Amino acid sequence: LDLTPRGNLLLSVDEDGHAILTNVPRRIALHRISFNGPVTALAFSPSGRHFAVGIGRFIEVWLTPNTPDQDSEGKLEFSPFVRHHAHAGHFDTVQSINWSSDSRFFLSAAKDLTARIWSLDKEEGFTPTSLTGHREGVLAAYFSQDQETIYTISKDGAVFHWAFLPVTRTINSNEEDDDEDTQNVINKNYRWRIKQRHYFMENNTKVKCSAFHSGSNLLVAGFSNGVFGLYEMPEFNKIHSLSISQNDIDFVTVNKTGEWLAFGSSKLGQLLVWEWQSESYILKQQGHFDSINSLVYSPDSRRIITTADDGKIKVWDVKTGFCIVTFTEHSSGLDGSVRAWDLIRYRNFRTFTAANRLSFSCLAVDPSGEVVCAGSIDSFDIHVWSVQNGQLLDRLSGHEGPVSCLSFAPNGGTVVSGSWDHTVRVWSIFGRTQTSEPLQLQADVLDVTFRPDSKQIAVSTLDGQMTFWTVSEAKQESGIDGRRDVSGGRKITDRRTAANASGTKSFTTIRYSVDGTCLLAGGNSKYICLYSVDCQVLLKKFTVSINLSLSGTQEFLNSKLMTEAGPLGLIDEQGLASDLEDRLDKTLPGATRGGDLAARKRMPEVRVSGVAFAPNGAAFCAASTEGLLIYSLETTFIFDPIDLDVTITPQSIMHTLDSNKDYLKSLIMAFRLNESSLIRRVFEKVPYTTIFLIVKEVPSVYLPRLLKFVGMQAEESPHLEFCLLWLEAIMASHGDWIRENRGVMESEVRIVSSAVSRIREEMKRLADENCFMIDYLLSQPTENVAQISTELSGDWPIFDGIDDTSDVVMGDEGSPEWIGLD
Repeated sequence: LDLTPRGNLLLSVDEDGHAILTNVPRRIALHRISFNGPVTALAFSPSGRHFAVGIGRFIEVWLTPNTPDQDSEGKLEFSPFVRHHAHAGHFDTVQSINWSSDSRFFLSAAKDLTARIWSLDKEEGFTPTSLTGHREGVLAAYFSQDQETIYTISKDGAVFHWAFLPVTRTINSNEEDDDEDTQNVINKNYRWRIKQRHYFMENNTKVKCSAFHSGSNLLVAGFSNGVFGLYEMPEFNKIHSLSISQNDIDFVTVNKTGEWLAFGSSKLGQLLVWEWQSESYILKQQGHFDSINSLVYSPDSRRIITTADDGKIKVWDVKTGFCIVTFTEHSSGLDGSVRAWDLIRYRNFRTFTAANRLSFSCLAVDPSGEVVCAGSIDSFDIHVWSVQNGQLLDRLSGHEGPVSCLSFAPNGGTVVSGSWDHTVRVWSIFGRTQTSEPLQLQADVLDVTFRPDSKQIAVSTLDGQMTFWTVSEAKQESGIDGRRDVSGGRKITDRRTAANASGTKSFTTIRYSVDGTCLLAGGNSKYICLYSVDCQVLLKKFTVSINLSLSGTQEFLNSKLMTEAGPLGLIDEQGLASDLEDRLDKTLPGATRGGDLAARKRMPEVRVSGVAFAPNGAAFCAASTEGLLIYSLETTFIFDPIDLDVTITPQSIMHTLDSNKDYLKSLIMAFRLNESSLIRRVFEKVPYTTIFLIVKEVPSVYLPRLLKFVGMQAEESPHLEFCLLWLEAIMASHGDWIRENRGVMESEVRIVSSAVSRIREEMKRLADENCFMIDYLLSQPTENVAQISTELSGDWPIFDGIDDTSDVVMGDEGSPEWIGLD
């Protein structure tokens, strides 16, 4: 990955060399290109006009494509990628490329123990130079800010300081007239020579990554033992070092001002941002390092809770995508305990266990939060606990196989359970009797869910069927055959084609939509299917992943990848790696699951282990092999063509706003284009005194958009009172219409409600802190009050607003000038 200096274009390259150029502000893929080989290094020039890529042992320099905003007609180029130069000189894989500050030269470091200096264009008197002397592969090479110094770093921890020094050579010449030697002629040439050698001196570790900030001369190095070091160049003074992980630090970078250091560890999915001056974490994130198997939305749709096979529970913020808290008390998913967590204090306040040692496979919670049920795979019973006191209330027996799924009715009076004994049972746990009549099916039950009105249940079975049953009469209403829909993608070990593998796949997780009209289903395939419950038809199929590194994403396998020893993707190629730790990564016992641990590797299979609809109905999430995926009805970059003509342009909108001062017309025109940046500019230029009059005249067709936009601005914008005035005007002018159309405005009202709740909490916390501070100040001793009063009653010097003395003093001290950011 690499960004242009302006930050508007992102070039991302996959393992096979396929690249995508993306417009970051608009989130649109502009162009695609294949470099015909794995790309090991990528860097944009500081000018942003070129970028260099390392493809094996070759280096190619390309021109950066123009974007539509740079074109006079606002169009894309027909042939956007143009190769400027190709360089060959290295004998092994290029590992990094770094440009000089003037974009005239760039450095390349490779595994052939050398670094090379290249020029972008032909320079008079310059020839490509090779910097040799390292004993292991060179990881990176950097220019200093004045370009008079080069630093090269090798994998064994050696840092070489190169300088452009004169080389003195003595030449003996003989005159033609006599045989005596004349005086020596001194010939001086400038060359890059090693000035100093430094070493990290980290025992039994290798350097995995490095970064250099030329403005502050800071060098950062990450090691294979999870430690990073910060050094000041050229003296190589060690500022500090810190252990941030138990595994390799694979990536490191420095921000533009040199204050923050970002680290990445791929094995455990760790991302850290460290401020080295205050020695504090700015960001600390870690994902699940094993497969996610279950997830659920919070009632306000702002949080998602996930569980994984690594024994951890994580709470994610939907808006930012960050993990808020991680719970690690569970030893595994089958440790025989059910734990209740407090999401305010982030602690485990209750643990539920059975009388005997057994494992639980599924869980359901009463909507009121007072009763918890868990199904067992050992005793085939359902255990019921009270959340208040943690006591076991009842054990529901009746299933003859492991209980695979549980679901509480939204009205809280009924719980339904599914089992591998081909039955579904409906229990009334608050009744006097605990008998249940089984609903017989044709295969093992994988999942069951209630419709939001508690009158219907949907059941998914192992044979790919989904059936719908009435709760009151226990009769089957309809069914859907989803075997053809869930089938798709051929695994690397499959003997049958993807079209003939429908009998081996099924839906393992199903959920109703908020209104109960749709059913979302996912299973052991690459598809998520959305069905209409009333018509029993497939509405849409969502492809989870097209990642070729996962098994099951391709419809057809390449026959050339089949060898006598089996599929080429399952043969361990790490044994040919040059480094010992790379060879051992995939061959340690327990590093892979199943098969011959010394010669084989396992490709992860694409699958969907859990789906959930957001309570506001505007999104759903899925747990897959790729991670946590969120699909939403995002309309930020979609415009409505209704009432849209050629005269509505950003220029005409700004002219109407600035020249004519017609705020209502400008706002409606901006909503027709539906570009968030344009709407925000019009929104913020409306005088607060005219907000009520403008909102009163807004047509009802634009009210959902206006309410949603104001709610989102209340979450993001610092103009707090301004947004609250808009919300007050909308509710006062159109409150009756919103109440009558509550079904249409439900998601917008939820957004506003969550924003107002957040503002209230922040204001309450700020007010409490101010009150506590005032109480603290008033409680301090008040001695010498009379003396202070006398001093205050004296004459005070009058200033005219300019303090010449302080200016002179600051000038004498030579205080640094303010340096603005680009």
